[in-house]
Amino acid sequence: MRLKPHWQIISALVSAALLASICRQLAQDSWMVNGLMVLCRLIGDLFMGLLKMIIVPLVVTSVIVGISNLHGVKGFGRLLGKTSLFYALTSFLAICLGLALVNLIEPGLQDGVPNEAIKEAIIDQELNEGEVMKMEAVQDRTVGQENFFDQMSGFFTRMIPPNVVMAAASNGQMLGLIFFSICFAIAMTKLPSQQIAPVRDFFGGVNEIMIVLTRGIMALAPIGVFALIVPVVYEVGGEIFRSLAKYFCTVLLALCLHLFVVMPLVIRLVAKVNPVDHFRAMRTALFTAFSTASSSATLPVTMRCIQENAGVSKKTASFTLPLGATVNMDGTALYECVAVLFVAQVMGVELSFTAQFMVAFSALLTSVGVAGIPSASLVAILIILNNSGIPNADKAVIVLLSVDRLLDMTRTAVNVFGDSCAALVVAKSEGEDVLGGSKLSGHGA
Repeated sequence: MRLKPHWQIISALVSAALLASICRQLAQDSWMVNGLMVLCRLIGDLFMGLLKMIIVPLVVTSVIVGISNLHGVKGFGRLLGKTSLFYALTSFLAICLGLALVNLIEPGLQDGVPNEAIKEAIIDQELNEGEVMKMEAVQDRTVGQENFFDQMSGFFTRMIPPNVVMAAASNGQMLGLIFFSICFAIAMTKLPSQQIAPVRDFFGGVNEIMIVLTRGIMALAPIGVFALIVPVVYEVGGEIFRSLAKYFCTVLLALCLHLFVVMPLVIRLVAKVNPVDHFRAMRTALFTAFSTASSSATLPVTMRCIQENAGVSKKTASFTLPLGATVNMDGTALYECVAVLFVAQVMGVELSFTAQFMVAFSALLTSVGVAGIPSASLVAILIILNNSGIPNADKAVIVLLSVDRLLDMTRTAVNVFGDSCAALVVAKSEGEDVLGGSKLSGHGA
């Protein structure tokens, strides 16, 4: 009997963790272990490349087909308003939750005073060449500005790409690509139906092809997930969490509360659906998001799950999910708040209510601009730290980097689940029959 996709991915996660743990017990310079890690990174990179390969054509065709199928611009405006309101509300809830927990638990303090061990680790941190290159690589791939006001204006500037072809080729320009696709689709709705029929049929056909291609790529997901997880567990292990355990647990607790309490309550109260059914429908996308730590790379899987398993129409999914993968980052906004206040506590910097509000507002804006790629939010944290006047920002980010990978994987799952909840709520408000019994039982996640 063939295992369902989500069980295949779970098996891959467990097997990868076990193998990596065994490898950590062997000689670190073993040629077999090193060779295995190189092979896993190669396979993982190839799988990520396959997912990223289909992002641009899938996003463009999905947005254009979704909007062109709406009944005029009025229908688009209603959909945009509902989606934007939901994203703003859930991001606000995530930020409030993060602020509450970091002030309650105070992970940066030990017996009421700044944690000297972490403080010394930050101050004495040497930025070696490898770490500097890693941060520069993340910064090159991330949408970020040098100060808070530049970040606000930069967000709107990036919405209008001067060259749509270059925007399609850049991870950091997905927002501009979506804006162009929206404008293109709206312009289509202004023309007579017979005139745009060939164009709509073309994009519709390409979209169907991309969906078939997505299914083919996802057949390789267990192999890709296994290859991605082995090097992560092998390199991270459990030792590095000791000094940052309180911080790590605070972030993890906040993310889990948002994922398993806040968002289920939202869809239960607003969409009137059973959260357990929605988790079941989205499990493959959540496991993929956790494995890849990239909401952009997970987008094809998210779109497949929300349509085939949750019963959301292509029209709604094609609009809400690509937009959400770019601008809706609940987990990222929450994480940025906790991280910045944690560093402030460690460095002995007291932030007033106003200062914390500005941190929250900055986190909301920078989370919108952060690219959906691994560790991209570290640069956003650096921006907020610098603008909050907290010393040793660069070194603090490097220390946070030591435990960022697992947190990054978790917050990506939170981001993806938030996108799916938006699609579900908007679809329900549009009168769609989401999470019907026939829909859910007809497809395996």
